[in-house]
Amino acid sequence: MTARPRLARFFLLLTVFLCAACGLVYELALVALGGYLIGNTVFQTSLVLSIMVFAMGVGSLAAKPLQRRAVGAFAVVEGLLALIGGLSVLLLYVMFAWVGIYTPAMTVVAFVVGLLIGAEIPLLMTLLQRIRRQEPGGAVADMFAVDYLGALVGGLCFPLLLLPTFGQLKGVLVVGAVNAVAGVAAVLWIFRRQTRRFVQGALLAGMAVVLTVLTGAYVYAGDIEMTARQRLYRDPIVHAERTPYQEIVITESIGFMETADMRLFLNGDLQFSSLDEYRYHEALVHPAFAAAPERSSVLILGGGDGLALREVLRYEDVAEVTLVELDKAMTDLGAGYGPLRDLNRDALSDPRVEVVNADAFSWLRNAPGPYDTVLVDFPDPEDIATAKLYSVEFYTMLSRVLAPEGRLVVQAGSPFFAPRTYWSVDATLRAAGFATTPYQVDVPSFGNWGFVLADRGRTPPRLRLAPDAPRLRFLDDAVLRAATVFPVDRRERDVRASTLMDPVVLEYAQREWQFD
Repeated sequence: MTARPRLARFFLLLTVFLCAACGLVYELALVALGGYLIGNTVFQTSLVLSIMVFAMGVGSLAAKPLQRRAVGAFAVVEGLLALIGGLSVLLLYVMFAWVGIYTPAMTVVAFVVGLLIGAEIPLLMTLLQRIRRQEPGGAVADMFAVDYLGALVGGLCFPLLLLPTFGQLKGVLVVGAVNAVAGVAAVLWIFRRQTRRFVQGALLAGMAVVLTVLTGAYVYAGDIEMTARQRLYRDPIVHAERTPYQEIVITESIGFMETADMRLFLNGDLQFSSLDEYRYHEALVHPAFAAAPERSSVLILGGGDGLALREVLRYEDVAEVTLVELDKAMTDLGAGYGPLRDLNRDALSDPRVEVVNADAFSWLRNAPGPYDTVLVDFPDPEDIATAKLYSVEFYTMLSRVLAPEGRLVVQAGSPFFAPRTYWSVDATLRAAGFATTPYQVDVPSFGNWGFVLADRGRTPPRLRLAPDAPRLRFLDDAVLRAATVFPVDRRERDVRASTLMDPVVLEYAQREWQFD
């Protein structure tokens, strides 16, 4: 083989590598976007992967007649893939915000992107065999080896480089630009002697148009995202950021009785309203503190906004609090965003508080303990990542770090809107060896909302307030006595406990919250 064919082979394999990396990024971006906007990550992943794999098979068959003009066909396919794949996330986000349609549009986009990715393989194989005519089998092996390596690099770059550096919208646009240059310019340069000048000029002009469109989209992506995001929320957005774990949005408006209403949303789900959050957080914290004989050492899982922590720190005998929150951006916001810091009374800066940014499930396996009181303030179990935090295994690990006479309280969702989910959380705690006292309160922003108080004894803990409880705005002993009474249509259900291998709480939650 001469030096020139070797150089051509190197650059063509580099093209295979880059195109494979870009293709996997498009795939992961669609999965991530569905998780952000719709939730139910398992279903979104399955839907995107199955559609794209099927479309890739169709694309491979559709490309067979194009192999006679492999250079031009491959350049056109890559130009279209760069344009559609690069714009895919932006277009789907706009469709979701303005039209209210996501899954049908995502299905079409995933199919088209998969179709184009599938068409790459036979065309690339044809081009590589033109360079290595004497070793067709070796050419195929080289191509697939580099293709898989590119997929590996693309899969790692998406969460580790693209999302932190550019964000999801701009990151995919950057990938589209790389895809256009690698798929069009590189192939035309390698096979420049076998391609007519008119064809080269037309294809390069098309690539320039694609790059112009992607560049324009990149420049205006921030404005488009901000406008589209505002369409999803009733009130003006005052803060928004997309982290590796979630989209955080804060809105502000003038609410009831001309009072400012600040609301926190994670992935579009309301977490609190400043008008009535005290009802939720008083109900979460104070019954557990009344039931615990000791309360010097406290563990809070979740609650990165610092509002539950605010209530904990109202007790003078609390000596130390460990707050475990996965998303550092959330605790940074709680400590640094002025209106939220005012609402939580600067709780995250208290010297008694240690903030740990880690996955609670993994952290708990080696947690120090014991803790006198444990407060579990996680989002509802709407996907696999959160469902594991409502499992027998998770609560069993919690029991190991809970002091023998300690108390545990778990936010468990709405007994009215999601009764099977709520009672599954109670059943799961009991399956993990806890005695439980379910209770419910009214939080206007959420509606009816439920919690479960638990301990490691045989007798369910009594629901009351401590004699030294601070002055509260919502709770008293009369409210708590009523909180244990559930109406006939929302009393305990025949539901199963949830485990890691059988996360039934996820199934219950997805069925009951599907109208949201």
